[in-house]
Amino acid sequence: MLWKRQLRHRCGHYRSRRYHHSCADSFAPYFPRVLKLVHQGLSLSQEAVNIMDSFGKDVFERLAEEASCLVRNTQRTTITSKDIQTAVRLLLPGALGRHAVAEVTNALIRYICCSR
Repeated sequence: MLWKRQLRHRCGHYRSRRYHHSCADSFAPYFPRVLKLVHQGLSLSQEAVNIMDSFGKDVFERLAEEASCLVRNTQRTTITSKDIQTAVRLLLPGALGRHAVAEVTNALIRYICCSR
């Protein structure tokens, strides 16, 4: 007998409906969603999603490593948003780094304004 909060997965295991968490170490579910917002008729193959996922993980690792080096060099223990911004500007070339920082700043401002 199934409880109200449990669902049967395809592989036969039961999972809780309320406490289901997606895989936290993958960006793969987000690429089709963003693509649908930008271009309605297009889709991505699984191979393309895997390539973009590994690219996103690689960039994330590089940013985290650069930010941790910046923090270590200044003898601090906490990575701040300024450290992340500096790491982005150091790793991404020229206008791409400046554009990335500007886009993230605008997104944060919109998020803060909407959450109030």
